[in-house]
This record gives sequence, C-alpha cells and structure tokens, in this order.
Amino acid sequence: MSWAASPAAAAGGAALGDDPSGRRRPPASASAAALRRLSSASGLASGLGALVIWVALLGPVIALLTHLSAGEIGSAITGPGNLDPLVTSLAAGGVTLAVLLVFCTPLAYMLARGTLPFPRIWEAGVLCSLLLPPLVIGLLLVFFVGPFTPIGELLNATPWHLSATNTFLALVIAEVYESAPYYVVGAQAAFADVEPRIEEQAALLGDRPRRVFRRVTLPLAAPGLGVALSVAWARAMGAFGAVIIIAYHPYGLPLQIYNTLQETGLASALPYALILLVVALPLPLAAFTWSARARRRRRG
Repeated sequence: MSWAASPAAAAGGAALGDDPSGRRRPPASASAAALRRLSSASGLASGLGALVIWVALLGPVIALLTHLSAGEIGSAITGPGNLDPLVTSLAAGGVTLAVLLVFCTPLAYMLARGTLPFPRIWEAGVLCSLLLPPLVIGLLLVFFVGPFTPIGELLNATPWHLSATNTFLALVIAEVYESAPYYVVGAQAAFADVEPRIEEQAALLGDRPRRVFRRVTLPLAAPGLGVALSVAWARAMGAFGAVIIIAYHPYGLPLQIYNTLQETGLASALPYALILLVVALPLPLAAFTWSARARRRRRG
C-alpha cells in the first residue's frame, strides 16, 4: 500500500487542509469570512444602485418641487376660474370610477375564475386596449362614438341630445377607455389571489353564490381591488391623449396644464402640475399601504 493511499496519510492530508489535487485549501473560517465580506459588499452595492434608481424615478417630482414657490401656487389657486378644471377633473374621475366598479368588476371576476368561454381571447382584448396609445384611442373613439356614427346618432336622439364629443360625457368616455384596462387587470389579479377553496367551503355551508361573493370574495379581494381602482383613478386624472381628441371642452387639469404651457410658458404650468399630483397620487399611495398591511396580516 502506498503512502498516499493509506488511511493515516489521508487523514493527515485532510488535517492539513489539502484537497485531492494536492492544493491547500484556506481554513473554513477564512472562507466564511470572505463570503460574508463579499455578501456585505454586494448588498451595499445593490442598496446604492436601488437608491440611485429610486432618486432617478423621483427626479421629475423633485425638480417640480424645487422650481415652485408659495406665491406661484397661491396665484394659480386664487385666480378667477382657475380651479374650474380641477372640479371638472374630480367630477369626471368620480363618474369614471363608478362606471369601472359597476361594469368592469364582474368582467375581472369572471376572467379570474375562468368562467368565460375562450378566456384567452377575452384577456387578449383587455391587453390590446391596455397597450393602445392614448392618442390612438382618441382617434378611434371619433369613429366609434362621434356625432356621425350610429352610437353618436343614438345619443343625439335621446331627449337630452347627448354628444360624445367636446362634452362632459365625452370626457368621461375618454377617461374610461384610458383607465378601464388598468382596473380590469388589477382586479383580475386581486380576485385570483382569493382561494377558490374558501368560496367552495362557504357554498358548502349553505351560502348562495351572491352571498359568497359579498361576504367572502369581496372582503378578501378588497385590498387588491383598492389598488386597482386607485391606479385607474390616477390614470383617469392624468388622461390626456384621448381627451385632447374628443373632449377638449370642458377641459380638466391635464388640458389646463397644456393650455397654460402653450399660452404663458413652462413656469406658469408648474403649479397646475403640482395640483394634479396632489389630487391623483394620495389615493394610490394609501391603497398600496392598505394592501401591504393586509398581505402581512394574512401571512401572519
């Protein structure tokens, strides 16, 4: 038996920290310390990279805040008629959310549960409307609900002689088309997170489907629905591409920003941009906070 093959020699080699190739390995404690240092350095680099990206994403908001003064904001708010577009945007946004809740929530639920025939075709239709550029949506709406289309003529034939161009109704239609796909996708994900087994157990206890939906499904999906609805709210408040085509009047905050920019310059439009952010962002931030807390409670 050779020395290299003897058990004692092998044990001695292991004690000396040699691998089978004859190269000496560093002690285990040194390797662990090196890995910890590498992990710490990698974590630090990742954190710094995330901070850079976060600041870059917030850069436009930071620039907006640094280029505004209290006097400019006050003059923008106190001017005669300057807050009329804000009222218009709030009213149109509220009606838009009501339309989404009533008509799009059932669609999102059926997509999540797969109860519709050919579900991939339904989902593809929602994604196509989501991916359409807003300006294209406005152009297509002219040929869909304009005054010389069958829908436009039907609206004009009503006792109220409604029109889907340059009216409050047109503004709501444009906001619905720009925000509805975002709500449907988010609401579908919220309903999909609810375990069907829980609904089945409630049904086994004697609850009817409507009661199961109201007492079980909706409460569990509520945080996700809140996030989806808040994103749709922000999208509706900032709707511009479709609005400028079919609903130039009465104009809301986005068109007020655009008109002010065209008439008096960039500095005069900044206060209205801040007002739009103040109106559009708090609801999504609150909804995301609520959803995160609900997920933590569910996991706990």
